[in-house]
Amino acid sequence: MKAIVYTKYGPPDFLQLNEIEKPTPKDNEILICVHAASVNPLDWTLMQGRPHISRIITGLPNPKNTRPGVDLAGRVEAVGRNVTQFHPGDEVYGASQGTFAEYVCTQGKALALKPTNLTFEQAAAVPVAAFTALQGLRDKGRIQSGQRVLINGASGGVGTFAVQIAKAFETEVTAVCSTRNVDLVSSLGADQVIDYTQENFTQNGQRYDLLFDSVGNYSLSACRRVLSPVGTYIMVGGPLIHLFTGVVLSRFVRQNLIFFIATTNKADLVFMKELIEAKKVTPVIEKRYALNEVPEAIRYMGTGHARGKLVITMEHHSNTSPLPVVD
Repeated sequence: MKAIVYTKYGPPDFLQLNEIEKPTPKDNEILICVHAASVNPLDWTLMQGRPHISRIITGLPNPKNTRPGVDLAGRVEAVGRNVTQFHPGDEVYGASQGTFAEYVCTQGKALALKPTNLTFEQAAAVPVAAFTALQGLRDKGRIQSGQRVLINGASGGVGTFAVQIAKAFETEVTAVCSTRNVDLVSSLGADQVIDYTQENFTQNGQRYDLLFDSVGNYSLSACRRVLSPVGTYIMVGGPLIHLFTGVVLSRFVRQNLIFFIATTNKADLVFMKELIEAKKVTPVIEKRYALNEVPEAIRYMGTGHARGKLVITMEHHSNTSPLPVVD
């Protein structure tokens, strides 16, 4: 089978499309024929091995995991003898390792049936970005109906999910994005949209119960200014200095300053499936690429200007269903 591999840290040019052995599922594993995957900032970060201290975990001097990709959607081809939840032919989506490949073996801890109203490409756009938005808002931010919520970075992969999830919880959502993305973010249901090229949301005098920040392009003190006295700041992207400052400040202020990394799990995939099938959330896709174009996709992700998600479509199962793509 074909798969993307890399053996040393560095730029996307180090990625190679190789022919490797097709995996065989063990007793507790599921073999999935991958129809589509998607790119996340995590892929860029792991490839770069940054910050360098993270290599203590990801591998020294070279990466331990040589197969990039986390999100997937596809069809179950075979299951191990101890697997009872899934069967050959099931259409599934979720997270695993090494999903930039034609086949993946996984234990299915972060796997669920695909939403019936999504194509494989759309379903592959969901897992990691949706996990991050959902867990940040619901679990860390304890979002409540009627709250005023601000989403900074509303047009990115995580941000587009965050806007829709926040609306699903019946909150008043203000979204921050660039000029070219104002119409897109408005179409996702945001009640107000701030164009950051025209207005600095940290200086307009507005206050919010919850600030979900997937960019980290404003100082922590500036972000705290827009929070209510007991508001919550959730950061899922940005410089490490924010993390250290937040840890110290959180001991002395009433506001909640939370920094976290999402975890993959089946329960949240099922939760997202319900939201999607209820038409409360729809994945936003800007571009799709073939498997051999993964380096190009990750390079574009690294610019920080991708709108919504970037999807990888496998040639051996190209989806013929119409795919909504951001203009």
